Amino acid sequence: MENREALKPCLLAFPGPLRDQLVAAVLDGRKVSTSGLLLEYETENEELPPVGERSALIDSDGRETAVLEVTEVRVLRLADVDLQHALDEGEGYASVAEWRAGHERFWHSDEMREALGDPEFTVDDETMIVAERFRVVERLGL
Repeated sequence: MENREALKPCLLAFPGPLRDQLVAAVLDGRKVSTSGLLLEYETENEELPPVGERSALIDSDGRETAVLEVTEVRVLRLADVDLQHALDEGEGYASVAEWRAGHERFWHSDEMREALGDPEFTVDDETMIVAERFRVVERLGL
């Protein structure tokens, strides 16, 4: 795409194997949703993405790999995440319990706790989650 305006970056996880796995899942169509902590948005003083917003999906090497468009944003309690959202994350989860266990590992990681500025951070049923759906508008540099 030539002469396009700069897009906000879409950063899934932290650079490394997990980000690479997630970017690959987006590019091959398995991943059409993602989850974040509402607290992350608050900590970074960032607005929730509006439906229709476009962003550039960034790989671990900092390259733009695709243009994504937000199609839905829901804020809900961790306890209210549904099976369809878990399946649409494209990470192979067969149940909400599997999805939650995987995400708790990530959210309780040293990297995430450092990013949040809370070395003791933990989630529970009442933790607010941002469940975002998106579609690939264009693949870049492939």
